[in-house]
Amino acid sequence: MLSPFNDEYFMKKALEEAESAYEKGEIPVGVVVVVNDKIIARGHNLTETLNDVTAHAEMQAITAAANFLGGKYLQNCTMYITLEPCQMCAGALYWSQISKIVYGASDPQRGYRKNGVKLHPKTEVKTGILSEEAGALLKRFFIEKRNLN
Repeated sequence: MLSPFNDEYFMKKALEEAESAYEKGEIPVGVVVVVNDKIIARGHNLTETLNDVTAHAEMQAITAAANFLGGKYLQNCTMYITLEPCQMCAGALYWSQISKIVYGASDPQRGYRKNGVKLHPKTEVKTGILSEEAGALLKRFFIEKRNLN
């Protein structure tokens, strides 16, 4: 029997986090951190709520996962992110030595790849999982935001 746990399953959980951000008026980016098919941390953008430019979903989840594991390294962990990480988050992920990153939508304007930021050499990256769903949520958020202003 196939396990119900796969990249799409966990990305759906990250999308639930993005929806939580959306409902709070935050840019809808969500994250889950997984180890051995178990979600150990969740996060979504809180930059507006906390009035903190560093309160990105990834930063929230890195801290939560490190606290869960009792150490600063996220080896053997996979982070599912609805949007390609920015350079700040990519830098933090580099230092966390996370084993794998899976993200949905690409961010050609602010994503880490545009600026040539490198992840840890042992970090595996997989892209495009539920990218249309993640991108649609972001697009809806920004259309609504523009129409309110």
